[in-house]
Amino acid sequence: MSHQQTPMSSGFGPASTAYDVIAGIDLSGKTAIVTGGYSGIGIDTVKALASAGAKVIVPARDLERAHKNLDGIAHVTVESLDLMDPASIDAFAERFLATGQPLHILINSAGVMMNPLTRDARGYESQFATNHLGHYQLTLRLWPALRQAGGARVVSVSSRGHRLSPVDFNDPQFEHRDYDKRVAYGQSKTANALFAVKLDQLGQPYGIRAFALHPGGIVTELARHLSKQELVATGFVREDGTPVFDPSRDMKSPPQGAATSVWCATSPQLDGMGGVYCENSDIAKAVAADSEAPLGVRPWAIDHDEAEQLWALSEKLTGVSLPA
Repeated sequence: MSHQQTPMSSGFGPASTAYDVIAGIDLSGKTAIVTGGYSGIGIDTVKALASAGAKVIVPARDLERAHKNLDGIAHVTVESLDLMDPASIDAFAERFLATGQPLHILINSAGVMMNPLTRDARGYESQFATNHLGHYQLTLRLWPALRQAGGARVVSVSSRGHRLSPVDFNDPQFEHRDYDKRVAYGQSKTANALFAVKLDQLGQPYGIRAFALHPGGIVTELARHLSKQELVATGFVREDGTPVFDPSRDMKSPPQGAATSVWCATSPQLDGMGGVYCENSDIAKAVAADSEAPLGVRPWAIDHDEAEQLWALSEKLTGVSLPA
């Protein structure tokens, strides 16, 4: 059964780090894939999983940068992958499946944020294509390995940015409405959350559980498309350009930002659960659509009907369905 969207008092909080939540957990013999694992919170996600004994594979578009940023971390390998390129996704998955190994943890963490209007070769808006469709295709292509694990978790790194917009099923690619980078980002992050809702339903018979999460406000290279003035206006960056760390106000360091991803991927507290949206290493509170609270999950990000609709749209746009 999926757990209700209700906090469980996990014992962790905003200041907890990835290393706090994984303490005492043994991942020896487990294999994990972490997209975006060579930048931002992804690096600490990879470090935490590897420190617990997991073999971690980091797909990367920039191989040189990935090798540089992950150099010296045991149990970590880098592979080529471009989430904007369907052929690259298929090639990565084929290489992994050819090894015959099960996949115990898949953390879909890579993403782009609030960039100018860009389209992939199919004409799809880049934030929706990268943040959602690329991960949708990757997860489905890796499905045989997830099933083989006999108990796997898929973690979608969403954002509190989901509150900026539900998925606009009438015009997801901004073909008939003016492009708004904030709305496009919000739509893609809502899609990340809805993907976990439907995936968990489909995966339960095979022991595959899915979670979505808000990692916290962390100033990383993800914010490269925002001007200094935009960043300062958020309160997350000082006038001199240095980041503000105050986890009580959701302003986190990268190790704190990686905590909820690692908790969702590994915590025994979540055994038998799934399909929920998490934050601060706990299940998030469901809030009303018009809530002005900075945290909490809005109804359109956990709606089962919208999750079903998104799944059908994703199948149509990618031509990829779950293997029989």
